[in-house]
Amino acid sequence: MEYSNKQFLLEKRPKGMPLDECWKLNEEKITSLKDNEILIEVKYLSIDPYMRGRMNDSMSYAAPAKIGEPMTGETAGIVIKSNSKLFNIGDKVCAHKGWQTFIKSKDTDPAIFKVPNSNIGLSVFLGTLGMPGRTAYFGLNRVGKPKPGETLVVSAASGAVGAVVGQLGKIYGCKVIGIAGGNKKCEFVKSTLEFDDCIDYKSGNLDQDLKNACSDGIDIYFENVGGQVSKTVAPLLNPKSRVPICGFISKYNEEDMLNVETPFHVFGSLEIKPEHRFFVVTEWMNEWEMATKKLLDLVQEDKIRYTETITKGFENAPQALRDVLTGKNFGKQIIEI
Repeated sequence: MEYSNKQFLLEKRPKGMPLDECWKLNEEKITSLKDNEILIEVKYLSIDPYMRGRMNDSMSYAAPAKIGEPMTGETAGIVIKSNSKLFNIGDKVCAHKGWQTFIKSKDTDPAIFKVPNSNIGLSVFLGTLGMPGRTAYFGLNRVGKPKPGETLVVSAASGAVGAVVGQLGKIYGCKVIGIAGGNKKCEFVKSTLEFDDCIDYKSGNLDQDLKNACSDGIDIYFENVGGQVSKTVAPLLNPKSRVPICGFISKYNEEDMLNVETPFHVFGSLEIKPEHRFFVVTEWMNEWEMATKKLLDLVQEDKIRYTETITKGFENAPQALRDVLTGKNFGKQIIEI
């Protein structure tokens, strides 16, 4: 048995937008498995905005990616060799083990997650049924605490997290307003995802359009973008409003992250402050299986819909990350290996 594993190792930390030189393509041979080990052939690689933050060597909610190690990221694949009683050949799994094409792992590693059997494509377990979907589920339910009749505003509404947040909001009886960039994305959010409205922040009328759409103010703002969008939302927040802060993609390439104005600054400076905090999906790690099952049921009932941008070729991962950071992708960005 010999397999050639391609890896993108982090070569240097970026300043601003990460260029190709930040990674080094490495090949290693995998020749044997020990007892209680499995070998996964990776089929899909997830590309997510948070990856840009992990490339920095700075304090954050999670340790930075290490120089010389595979770039942080989640993959989905199939077990092709097994010296384990826990996994069979043919099992579908997700693995949080970085940018690589084969993964040798202990069968008890908590970074390996068995995918439930369904008729849904494996790549969806990296998006709507994966970390972004779970992030949406817990961020909205545990931090946003939606009630029927409330107005929920979601930024990056066509993205992997935002799309799930808004559709869950509709299921819970909220009025849901999306914010997205460009006519195509806004149309998708309104017609396919069935939000009540979607505002195009690129149209130049964000301020007025958002006011018109949120005539009763905003009770929950699910934050993915930061910057000008946060500042436009802030004055429309009702008393006792909640702001789950998932991320702020508009600022991820700033060179001096310590001096960036974050959503926490924007909402914390208001006279009547909303309940607001950064959250991470790992806070509810022991409930991931439950959330995945609930989301899977909703997808199978056509109550949650999704779209993916699938780019073929492992070598395209760096460009795909740049596409996500500039909003070129549509829905969840996936690399098919």
